Amino acid sequence: MLSAFIHIRLLDIIDMILVALLFYQLYMLIRGTVAYTITLGIAIIYLFWWAVRALQMELLSNILGSVLGVGVIALIIVFQQEIRRFLIYLGSRYVDGNRISFEKILNLRFESKSKVKIKSILKAVMKFSQEKTGALIVIKNKSNMDMYSETGDILNAETSSRLFASIFNKTSPLHDGAVIVENDKVKAARVILPVTDKPGLPPEYGLRHRAGLGISEVTDSLVIIVSEENGQISLAENGILQKNVPSSILIQKLEEDFA
Repeated sequence: MLSAFIHIRLLDIIDMILVALLFYQLYMLIRGTVAYTITLGIAIIYLFWWAVRALQMELLSNILGSVLGVGVIALIIVFQQEIRRFLIYLGSRYVDGNRISFEKILNLRFESKSKVKIKSILKAVMKFSQEKTGALIVIKNKSNMDMYSETGDILNAETSSRLFASIFNKTSPLHDGAVIVENDKVKAARVILPVTDKPGLPPEYGLRHRAGLGISEVTDSLVIIVSEENGQISLAENGILQKNVPSSILIQKLEEDFA
């Protein structure tokens, strides 16, 4: 009896595999970012709207339908710069020259928890603080940082305090910008980060602090900022900037997140 109702073709199986692959690649690109949170919120509203329609609750169904219709257009307007950057990143990621790189599309990565060299980062940050050397270090968590890394110079070098010292040396051509740390590697230097639009920030927050806060608003990365004026260490995470962080708190935070 079941065979009379269920008929699965080979094309149906291919269709399901392609859809699963599409959703997986989308998740890998937006996980840990604001886009992931927004997508999850839209999905929840859509499921609730679908349930309301199934129950034939006409008034609530019409209201939610209007919210979904207008909300998508509003998101496109508000996040037009981010969408533009995302589409450019897709083109550079999956297109190799004049052809589509199927190797990159089919590259399934199952990553474990980041293994960050905490001691090297701590040693460098404490030295920067003592010498009042400005620094901006972004430590990757789950968010895909490739689109930001590609704005700077890709290094993929072993993490060490000496490498940080050479990068943020004022005479170095790489010191102007941020460093992205991914697992046990310094992924990129001289990286351009998005600057926060949050109003009412104290006037002493310079571009370095605003960029650190900005990247923490759109990713789940941990950002370490060392002030060039007074050597104070700041931490930015989830859109919150904690200023004048003592070394004990910095060590505790790094060990909790990455040890």
